Amino acid sequence: MALSLLSSFQPVHAAKDVALVSGAFIRSISVADLAYLAETGKARGVLADLLKLSRQDPEDVAKLLNQELNLPLVLTSRLMSTRIGDVILTRVARIIYPLKVPAPSVSVPALRAGVINGLQIGEGGLTAIKFLEAYPSEVMEVNIPALIAVIEKAESIAGLVQFFSDSPLDGLKDGSN
Repeated sequence: MALSLLSSFQPVHAAKDVALVSGAFIRSISVADLAYLAETGKARGVLADLLKLSRQDPEDVAKLLNQELNLPLVLTSRLMSTRIGDVILTRVARIIYPLKVPAPSVSVPALRAGVINGLQIGEGGLTAIKFLEAYPSEVMEVNIPALIAVIEKAESIAGLVQFFSDSPLDGLKDGSN
């Protein structure tokens, strides 16, 4: 009985829109349009305009939306409740949170619920669409400047790792310099 209740679980509230916010600029994309893109590889509405403007291939974005992470539900739930899980969720909550409510006391539990409920409806697999369908706020805000800062930091770290893994250290290894 309990298993059948869990398998038919659907969140009462789910994200209907994703609001891209940068200062005074705000543009909402419907989750239905994102799901359509994920299913068909074709963009529609505002999403089609945004992809065209940013020169993104809709099929590439669809692949990202459909990329699935297979995570054990119980272990993931436990890990997100640890100290390191809280730190990670708090950092992500600076980028993604319920519209106009960036307070960690609201945004962290929303992220946790989106992941856990998304894994539940995805039967252990989590995609961006399943996360949005499980996110417990009608509008999820994405802070664009914070997202760009994280991407730039990740790119600079990747560049640094690449630099040190390439030839500059080869001469030191051989003792030839």
